[in-house]
Amino acid sequence: MPPPLTPPPLTIVWFKRDLRIDDHRPLLRAAAVGRVLPLYIAEPGLWAQPDASARQWDFAAESLREVQRALAAIGQPLCVLVGDALAILRRLHQDHGIAAIWSHEETGNAWTYARDRAVAAWTRAAGIPWHEERPFGVIRRLTARDGWAAAWDRAMAEPVSPPPRSLEPLPGEWPTHIPTAPELGLAPDPCPGRQPGGRAAALRTLASFLGARGRDYRFQMSSPVTAFDASSRLSPHLAWGTLSLREVAQATQDRLRGINGSSDPDAKRWRASLVSFNARLHWHCHFMQKLEDEPRIEFENLHRAYDGLRPEHADPQRLAAWSAGRTGFPFIDACMRALDQHGWINFRMRAMLMSFASYHVWLPWRDSGLHLARAFVDYEPGIHWPQAQMQSGTTGINAMRVYNPVKQSLDQDPSGGFIRRFVPELAPVPDVFLHEPWLWPGASALSYPPPIVDHTAAAKAAREALHAVRKSAEHRHAAQEIVAKHGSRKAGLPGSDRRRSMAKPTPPTDRQLSLDLG
Repeated sequence: MPPPLTPPPLTIVWFKRDLRIDDHRPLLRAAAVGRVLPLYIAEPGLWAQPDASARQWDFAAESLREVQRALAAIGQPLCVLVGDALAILRRLHQDHGIAAIWSHEETGNAWTYARDRAVAAWTRAAGIPWHEERPFGVIRRLTARDGWAAAWDRAMAEPVSPPPRSLEPLPGEWPTHIPTAPELGLAPDPCPGRQPGGRAAALRTLASFLGARGRDYRFQMSSPVTAFDASSRLSPHLAWGTLSLREVAQATQDRLRGINGSSDPDAKRWRASLVSFNARLHWHCHFMQKLEDEPRIEFENLHRAYDGLRPEHADPQRLAAWSAGRTGFPFIDACMRALDQHGWINFRMRAMLMSFASYHVWLPWRDSGLHLARAFVDYEPGIHWPQAQMQSGTTGINAMRVYNPVKQSLDQDPSGGFIRRFVPELAPVPDVFLHEPWLWPGASALSYPPPIVDHTAAAKAAREALHAVRKSAEHRHAAQEIVAKHGSRKAGLPGSDRRRSMAKPTPPTDRQLSLDLG
């Protein structure tokens, strides 16, 4: 009898933060060349990192279940393996043979960067092709920012890829169990208002934003009173890839074309909002490009003149008070508690929370940034760490934005309804004192703390400290180099400041409200 035929080696499609089968080029292209094993690796080492949380995994797990069902419907369910990615790939190659690996590129944290470098070294040594496709407008090994925005436009205009019509079922049993957060070693992390994961929820969210909720996006995205509804709320779906950025960009352009020339009395408001939203889709990748080009900024000041400015380690009591929403500033605390309950808050409030931690409470941005990273279901390292530094004043190229917590409270929540919802300890406080309860004669009887700092004096001291750093010629020279590498360009991003020359020492190349994708 002839010997049994050896099955051909596997073509692996490695899912990471791209939890969909639509507009998934690695999947479509791999299906055209060989037997496909769709693979997700749940990596305990990744989820043990200090920027990871159970709320993030719960969103990812819900999304994975939908991917599993979608793949099963076309022939081959998603295989889920738990462990070290390199060890798992080696074992699959030993047991079955790997013809090629297909995946999307990832601009993740330092842990994923190191893992991908190790996998790349192994695939080269083993002679296994690893094909990586670009999921966003981020460009690997970028040598200059000139023309970046035009390249983004071209990438987003490319056709959306359909899913494969079918996948050949693989013989044998392949594990499909999606681990729970406790099985991955994650601590309990209740988040009762968290958005549900999965592509079905993503499509509903996109449709409701472009069809109804987004009309007043431009005018209502700054206040948490209105932003929970008026913002797109697409950010977790973009972070975990249940939608592609290309799908969102093209749907937005289609909606804009439908509005142009419309007799709808709301057309003008819609157009203003969608033009603003479209600009922020560009800015999404602009910030990710910074981390892609300079991974060290997850840990180090972008401008090294700020090294040593703040303490190396955060004051544990101040960090705990800020993290728990117990600073004594009602609006700051309401925003932090809303974030804790929902896993989301609008961008202006994210910037305010980071600014307050960095300037008023004088916390190192890495420590406060890690707390926010864990709280955000939509945590995207490539956006988060450049923004953490931008709001902390350590980029050397952005204006200092020291938010007055009382003014923000009065501006963004004038009626006090948001504060009263999330800080119920202030129920006895009359409206006139709600934004500054320490001025109320009955404040000593409250179960709410007094202010953690004198916000006026703290802001003044912070400004003076940063201005002292910025005065030197060395600071200006380094700032110009940072602009050359990371800054937006005159002919580039929507919303960039086109009136300033790159030769200026501290041009505001990135706008504060650049990421209200929500």
